Amino acid sequence: MSDTVQQVLRERAADHSTGLKHADQEWSWAEYVAEASRRANLLLGRHRGAGDGSDLHVGVLLANTPEMVLALGAGALGGYVTAGINETRRGPALARDVLKADCRVLLTDDEHLPLLDGLELPGVEVVNTDSADWAAAVAEQPAEVAEPRQVDAFDPFMLIFTSGTSGDPKAVKVSNFMVVMSGANLTDRFGLGADDVCYLSMPLFHSNAVLSGYAVAAYSGAAMALARRFSASHFLDDVRRYGATYVNYVGKPLAYVLATPRRPDDADNPLKFAFGNEASERDIDEFAERFGCRVVDAFGSTETAIIIQRVDGTPKGSIGQPWDSVAVFNRSTGEECPRAEFDEHGRVTNLDEAVGELVNTQGAGFFAGYYNDEEATSERLSGGMFWSGDLAYRDKDGFVFLAGRTSDWLRVDGENLAAAPIEGILMRHPAVNRVAVYAVPDERVGDQLVAAIVLNDEPALDPAGFELFLAEQPDLSPKAWPRYVRLATDLPSTATNKVLKRELVAQGLDVDDLLWERAERGTSYAVRGAPVGV
Repeated sequence: MSDTVQQVLRERAADHSTGLKHADQEWSWAEYVAEASRRANLLLGRHRGAGDGSDLHVGVLLANTPEMVLALGAGALGGYVTAGINETRRGPALARDVLKADCRVLLTDDEHLPLLDGLELPGVEVVNTDSADWAAAVAEQPAEVAEPRQVDAFDPFMLIFTSGTSGDPKAVKVSNFMVVMSGANLTDRFGLGADDVCYLSMPLFHSNAVLSGYAVAAYSGAAMALARRFSASHFLDDVRRYGATYVNYVGKPLAYVLATPRRPDDADNPLKFAFGNEASERDIDEFAERFGCRVVDAFGSTETAIIIQRVDGTPKGSIGQPWDSVAVFNRSTGEECPRAEFDEHGRVTNLDEAVGELVNTQGAGFFAGYYNDEEATSERLSGGMFWSGDLAYRDKDGFVFLAGRTSDWLRVDGENLAAAPIEGILMRHPAVNRVAVYAVPDERVGDQLVAAIVLNDEPALDPAGFELFLAEQPDLSPKAWPRYVRLATDLPSTATNKVLKRELVAQGLDVDDLLWERAERGTSYAVRGAPVGV
């Protein structure tokens, strides 16, 4: 078995079956490898210098376009590292990610170029891949990489950012081995081959799309069908248009699709498999029934040190069985937590002692560390174990049940967010005196973000003005907009004036304070219970 993405793609160089579909265009795998090689030659020619190119980091600030997947292939074939840059980041936070990853080149396009206006990116060549200059320069390059560096299995294929608990994203070193192993396992699990089509609608700067989408297509020889971004309303039409037999997902896409109107012919489609994580049990069952496919849901993180999979007999509410090295530990004592005990109603009777943090007891697992952040890597691997930051408990048979997040780590729509940076942004509003950002459970899966705000006497705050304020904050991710805004008279706090967020969480949304709600797929706010704009 090939153990690097470089080797996998080289094996596709003579493959004339369809490798890539986008809109009305198609490329064979052979054409894909050739075009990726041209891009690798161009960037290595400009930036290899006297070395072998192993120190070259190329950032990609792109949606799911042909240039995005060609950039991934170019990095693999050229033996340099591709850094996925989150397109929802804004302002100095965006610049910070590019510089943190030591990018010497940043590939972007007409859509994303305005995000870089006013940002300081010293030493970074910004390339507009929509430009005529880029197209002309690429066309001049040979279709095979000249003197490529031979990549090893555990060399990094990509740097993929994850928010973590501090609010400053950390760049996970995703090895070639991890990508190939994921592609091989999923190819074998679902029996995929050249006649299949993998529908890639999750963002390719995220580990789910790379490990569960791109890797699967490259290893199996299935075609990649690109959606620039996920769209619930276009999902079924795309599946039919491209002949998609496999889709990957993270977060709530299944729920979004299920919210679209039913059609009598929903099950009349080519889809066979949906694989991802964080879907609710209800959505898994309903999606499989409605679209006539098999849905397999697993639990994992960008670090890939914690892997949990649903198996036959997984009880309701559980996310499945963990790999042998995964356990639940009490961080304070450093000992494994006892298994949960249930009463006749299914309630856990020893929740306080049964809940702990998901860990990998054997260390890093497949986690290769955070790039350029030894302190964060050491903290994650405290005591020789990998500490995930996810709270959970296990039943007597070993099945895992999630119980929340540690600290202020919020999980919104498949993405980790930290509370403190969001609080800092909200405090910029002159009407805000104090603020606490926390999570309440989403009725489907994951969290919804709540901002409890204590106002100054003057000026006042209204829903329309708050929406306008959020839109004006350049460093606020679209996913960090609060779903609920609670206008509180006070915030519970300790003697040292630290907000007791667990009390706010326990109070839920049925409170006497005025509560605004944001439209689920929009940006406008209205009093909860009143009609919400879109």
